[in-house]
Amino acid sequence: MASVARSVRRRRQLEDWKALPWKKIQRGVFRLQQRIYQAERRGEYRQAHNLQRLLLCSWSARCLAVRRVSQDNRGRRTPGVDGVANLTPKQRLALIEELRHVSNWQADPIRRTYIGKRGTTEKRGLGIPTMRDRAMQKLVVLALEPEWEAKFEPNSYGFRSGRSAHDAIQAIFNYIRLKPKSILDADIEKCFDNIAREPLLDKLNAIRPIARLVRGWLEVGILDGDRILFPEAGVPQGGVISPLLCNVALHGFETALTSVSMRFRIAVIRYADDLVALCEDLETLLKVKQQAEIWLAEMGLRLKSSKTRMTHTLNEYEGNTGFDFLGFNVRQYRVGRYHTPTYRGRPGFKTLIKPSKQACQRHLQDMREVIRQYKGAPQVALVKVLNPKIRGWAQYYRACVAKGTFSWMDQQLFHKLYRWACFRHPHKASGWSYKRYWKRKGKRLNFGDGTAWLVKYADTPIKRHVKVRGDKSPYDGDWLYWVQRLGCDPTKPTQVVNLLKRQKSQCGLCGLYFETEDVIEVHHWDSDRLNNRYANLVLLHGHCHDELHGKRC
Repeated sequence: MASVARSVRRRRQLEDWKALPWKKIQRGVFRLQQRIYQAERRGEYRQAHNLQRLLLCSWSARCLAVRRVSQDNRGRRTPGVDGVANLTPKQRLALIEELRHVSNWQADPIRRTYIGKRGTTEKRGLGIPTMRDRAMQKLVVLALEPEWEAKFEPNSYGFRSGRSAHDAIQAIFNYIRLKPKSILDADIEKCFDNIAREPLLDKLNAIRPIARLVRGWLEVGILDGDRILFPEAGVPQGGVISPLLCNVALHGFETALTSVSMRFRIAVIRYADDLVALCEDLETLLKVKQQAEIWLAEMGLRLKSSKTRMTHTLNEYEGNTGFDFLGFNVRQYRVGRYHTPTYRGRPGFKTLIKPSKQACQRHLQDMREVIRQYKGAPQVALVKVLNPKIRGWAQYYRACVAKGTFSWMDQQLFHKLYRWACFRHPHKASGWSYKRYWKRKGKRLNFGDGTAWLVKYADTPIKRHVKVRGDKSPYDGDWLYWVQRLGCDPTKPTQVVNLLKRQKSQCGLCGLYFETEDVIEVHHWDSDRLNNRYANLVLLHGHCHDELHGKRC
């Protein structure tokens, strides 16, 4: 009777999406990924491949893959060629069963869509797979990512779990803070579109089922309007597996460049297809550039001439001093009375990393367009739209020397809002408009109506970021290290950081630890979004938040 009861419960679980044992599923998949990572680190490649085969056949891994693409992914509403943008619970369960047929899987065509590139008039082409292909790609990523996390070079930061742009910036600071360096600032031209496929598959060296699936996704047709294209090179940008394949294609790039010279130390910092090479000797750096072009040519890639330049962190070189990287400006300034290399036993320069001028202008342009769109809207509506943008921008740059920039941004935004106020009341004096929209809050005047207030850039505290250790990975099992880093993420609001500490980085509903790639959302217990007392707030996974609100997700 007991066995019959267990089989009945099991059948009910398989028929009900919410009744699936998600805590057990997630722990089982992570345990298997951790074994793959450890086997690869020990050099036991056959065991790692056997574990990958086991994960591909795992029911838990299939469940987790479907959940990640159909629930956790907040951009899942973009449909593929089949027009499917959302799955019901029954369709998810059916997709889990369909993922069993790995050996007979046939890839669907990819839908091409175009989005604008920031700061230019060019368009970036994205390849949107179908929902079923996204689930299979996520399943393959679950198997491949632990293997390659054990191989990737320490100064590769883009598209990797537990690493961010701030880690790349801090790595640059650590290398140049004691001595000025010559810089090669470079960008790979159309990296995703030009990757040679055969060298990529040879470097991937995956087990046969994964190799066949990856080849199918690379060679499948792309539906662009009413045409079907079959490009001979490139990885479709927009797929779940595309970022991992890009990192695999560029694996070994750092090692090839740092081995150019044995006399001078060379550092290569790469974030996706953007990179900087640093060395104190200019001639050595020129050789690094030649080696980079040779190495990239083997993968079908090349440096973009318009975005590749040589510069120096302290001295002017070819009209340039310092460089911009990932929205930050990195530069050194002379200090001391005589501007000598050393002053009173200390370096005669200081290294300052600030928000770049282009990043500030782009953000101000965005704010200008928002204010223009809300010319006829109430003040409260404008404040609610501007506050998230201000907080997000300031949170990104709060890890650098940004206090002066924040004050300048507050001043620029004040002028835009003042013109907005005067435009709304053309027949009133300017002083009247100022008193109408700026109220006293504490000891200062602020833009608001007494209930909703505009946040200021300068109120964001500066918080230094600690770079991730080069040999660490989320799959190494060091939960204490990664939980502490999650609570120190400079891009997370102070409210979220405090809640993470209170909850010990655990979800308030399912009790699982938050991972670096999880969607974390704030839930209000009384459903009043204006009641932001900590006793009323709890952090949840994105899917747990949807479940609690009873959303159709």
